[in-house]
Amino acid sequence: MRSAFLIMALLLSSQAYAATPSALLKQYELQAKQENAAFAGFSAAKGERFFHAERLHSDGKKVSCATCHTADPRNPGKTRASKVIDAMAVNVNPQRLSDEAKVEKWFGRNCKDVLERHCTAQEKGDFISYLLSIK
Repeated sequence: MRSAFLIMALLLSSQAYAATPSALLKQYELQAKQENAAFAGFSAAKGERFFHAERLHSDGKKVSCATCHTADPRNPGKTRASKVIDAMAVNVNPQRLSDEAKVEKWFGRNCKDVLERHCTAQEKGDFISYLLSIK
């Protein structure tokens, strides 16, 4: 009986971290409204521009999300250390936006690496909207 309870507790706790893209968008929508009273919704087109936009990094190199993730998010990318990065597009990689903690972890790292700052909720929502729009 005790082991059955433990197994059930572990299953429920692992599901607590499960996410759906629509649930993530709802969270980012609430945050975006707090960050900007004029928030009017997310845009896949803005997310696509954000993904491809080259920025001049403080080290003098031009970088974008596509630098590591490739220009086509349906394809796998590579880190600067040549580790393979699974495809970003949700229709190719359904696990991509399924763990809220991982999504936040990677936004934190990648925004800092590319933008040299934290991403806004608007940027995160636009980016997720773009990934969801890819067929």
